[in-house]
Parts: sequence; C-alpha cells; structure tokens
Amino acid sequence: MTHCKNKVRKTHMTTLIKTKDFIQSVEDAIQFISYYHPQDFLKAMKHAYDIEQNPAAKNAIAQILVNSKMCAIGHRPLCQDTGAVTCFVKIGMDVRFEGDMTVQEMVDEGTRRAYCSKTNPLRKSILMDPIGKRINTKDNTPTVVHIEMVHGNTVEVAIASKGGGSENKTHMKMLNPSDSVVDYILSEIPHMGAGWCPPGILGIGIGGTPEKSAILAKEALNDPIDIQELIARGPETAEEKLRVELYDKINRLGIGAQGLGGLTTVLDVKVKTYPCHAVSKATTIIPNCAATRHIDFVLDGSGPAEFVPPSIDSYPDIEIGGSDASVKRVNLDTLTKEEMATWKMGETLLLSGTILTGRDAAHKRICDLINEGKPLPDGVDFHKKFIYYVGPVPAVGDEVVGPAGPTTSTRMDKFVETMLSKTGLYGMIGKSERGPEAIASIKKHKAVYLMATGGAAYLVSKAIKAAKVLAFEDLGMEAVREYKVVDMPVTVAVDSEGNSIHHIGPKVWSEKIKEINFKYI
Repeated sequence: MTHCKNKVRKTHMTTLIKTKDFIQSVEDAIQFISYYHPQDFLKAMKHAYDIEQNPAAKNAIAQILVNSKMCAIGHRPLCQDTGAVTCFVKIGMDVRFEGDMTVQEMVDEGTRRAYCSKTNPLRKSILMDPIGKRINTKDNTPTVVHIEMVHGNTVEVAIASKGGGSENKTHMKMLNPSDSVVDYILSEIPHMGAGWCPPGILGIGIGGTPEKSAILAKEALNDPIDIQELIARGPETAEEKLRVELYDKINRLGIGAQGLGGLTTVLDVKVKTYPCHAVSKATTIIPNCAATRHIDFVLDGSGPAEFVPPSIDSYPDIEIGGSDASVKRVNLDTLTKEEMATWKMGETLLLSGTILTGRDAAHKRICDLINEGKPLPDGVDFHKKFIYYVGPVPAVGDEVVGPAGPTTSTRMDKFVETMLSKTGLYGMIGKSERGPEAIASIKKHKAVYLMATGGAAYLVSKAIKAAKVLAFEDLGMEAVREYKVVDMPVTVAVDSEGNSIHHIGPKVWSEKIKEINFKYI
C-alpha cells in the first residue's frame, strides 16, 4: 500500500486542522492515486507476471505493468474509469476544524478540484437522480464519506477511487451461522466474470449487519498486500487462515488475468470481521481491479499532507510481445467477413483503421432510433465497422484522446442483436466476457468480439491517432466518436463460430494447474 510522508504529533493537545489543508490533501491524494499504483501492488503484479504460463494472460499483465509506468511518467490516469471516491476519516477527539465546512463538504471540494484539474482532468462518472434523469454532476461529487471519532489529536484519512467495473462485481449474502464462507465465496467468484479486471485483490467483510460487512470489505482493500509474507510465516488467526485458504483455492479456479485463463486470479485476499447477531453471518465480497487506487495520510495541524512520488526505477522493465510472429496485423478499412472467419479465439491482433465508439447511453439511443424507424445521426455509419465500448478521459495538451481503455461488455449484450442485424456492424471491442445472448448473435451473424486489456487505458490510448465526436455530444464521455487507430492491441475473445475464451480459458487452465501441480501455498 502507498503511504504518504507525514508528521504525527503524539501529545494530546487540541489540534486545529485548517480547511484549506484538508481540502488540498484530498485533492492531492486523488491526483496522486490517479497515476501512481501502490508499490506493493506493482511488486505483486510482477510476481504474477513472472509465474504466468498462459501467453494471453501474461501479455495482459505486461500491458498493465507497462501502462502503469507510462502513467507515472506522464501523470495521466491508470484507467479511463477514474472512479467514485470513497473516504474513511478517523477524527481524533482532540481535533478542532477551522471554519464551518462539514467533513463531507471538505472532501467534496477536494474531489471537485482534483477531477476538474486542468493539467490532469479525471473522468466525471457520478450521476444524480439515479432512478430518474441520471444527470452527470460534472465534478464527480458527491463522494461517499465514512466518519469515525477516535482517541487522539490527529485526523487519519484513507481515500480510494473505485471504478464501476470492480464495484459492480460486489456480492453480498446473509449466510446462516453454519454456512461455509469459503464455499460461498468460491461459488460466487466464477459469476463475477472478468469485468473486475483480475488479477486484483478481494476484500471480504464478515459479520456485523449487512451494511457493516460491506464497509469492512471496502476498508480491507486499503490494507497492504502481504499474502506471500503471511504464507512464509504461517497463518495464526482465523482471519489469516481464511485469507490463505481463499488465496489458494481461488487461484486454482484458473480464471487468470482478464478472465483469459491462467495461474493468477487474485494477488491477495483481505479479510475483516466484526461481532454479529447469533443467527446471522453477513458476508460481502468487493474486488479491487488492476487499476487499484488508494492511499492514506495523517493531518496533525502542521499543514497539508505530503505525498512522495515513487522512483521510476522502482517500476519493472517489461516488454509487450508485439513483435511475436503469431500477432496478426489487421486493416479495418479493408476487412472482410472472410478474413474475420480465419481469426481464432485467443489470437492477438493489432488493429489499424477506423472504429466508432459507443457505450450504454449511446446504444440505447441508437437502438431506440432503429426501433422507431428513424435514421441514425449524420455521419454515424456502422456498416462494416467495429464499435469500441469506451468512455475516454478528456484530452490534455497535444493528446488526441485521454486514457481510453474498454468498459465491461456485458452491459451492452442486450443491444448486440439489433446492432448486428440492423446496422451492418462487423464486431465489437470491449472488456471481459459476453453472455449467451450476445454470443448467439455473434455466431449467427458471423461477427466477432475483441477484447482490449482493462487497466491499460493510457497504453491503449496511444494507438489512437485521430478522434472526433460524431453524435450525442451531450452525453459527454458516452458520446459516439470516430477513432483512427494504428496497431491497437486486442485479443479475439469470441470468434465467428461463437467460441469464447472467457468460457473455455478458465476451464482449460483449472485443469492445467492440477496437471503441473502448481503450488500456491
């Protein structure tokens, strides 16, 4: 985990925390974690890269690591989904805040400034009126703030930016006292899909009430990655024993990086517990993805928190295997269905040519127009084209586009049949698996689904050489855009025969793990 440099006073005098120091610290923290991975995460990812034996999964991890270094150098977001801000604030009882702003208001103001930065603007993803008009607040506020009063005269803050891909894979259940937590979690992991961008970290909260278990799971994700050290010394407590058991058994499922199949699905499993009612055992699972973003800091009245950047030398030197002879280069502007039919599940392609973009809101508008017999907006022509499921970060400086990684594709499954049958679309590019409905349509229309690597948004964006908005500009990051790409790296996730690497890969690798007798513990 990343820690900031701080000065903690041990005396119990009343401490005055200035409003501007609190706000600046929140702003700086959010900016810092937008482009710096925690060093413990990078170490764990390098370990995963070193042991991985599935070439597709190893390449995905390589892209994540290369992207991380690029983001650290360029001070641009690790992922296009720059998250929803969650802030845990522990306020010492000998602390007094300057001014009349609430803690919620101060966190919101720091968030507003961070997301509206002119040098590194972050994508605003928060919508108000969630069951009504769904209007973007345009500053990523309000945040979610948890406040606890504690002994002492300092303010401890743990702040995280959690993307929707990982948050959406949260699972919660009220288990019976006799139910096995291990059995429940192992039954849920395969249903989480690949949209949470493994390999990552699982936070497990057990006990308390339903909402308490969720808070515990979220808090657990802020703990440092130390599973290898724990295995080396041996678990002692019930929580530690559960961590080690889950780490071993989850990785043996063979899900692997990006769900492609492989040796590493989780880098660590974190567990927090709380006393609970005799007949209840609330259990919540929340994952952290490959763009894990969190930090903690302490305010003691001496000024804003100071965040020390990691040395670029601390990043592993990894090369992406783009020179591999098995990689196919594809000209999208001359592509035929006959050529697409030769692509096989799991192959790596480098795409060049024209693609269009569109996410949930754009798909809804497009399909509504089609169903109403109305023409699509001028300039929007999907005939013989690919659509990329992306909501980019705003560009800065000489950038053509900001970080532009894929979003989770299953949300678009219900639109696939209309898009393939009514628009002449050739295929789709996104993240993670497709459901049975979408796969059936892909097979029926001899289309394909290609997967870009989640957690490598800045790297992917460098393949985009030109960009312009075609339609639905009012949707902001969800507008339909035209991209000109050169050597954009993708994997064939569903081929024209309906073979899905996300369905087949984990099954193959769960058996291979047995065959090679791989030892996790």
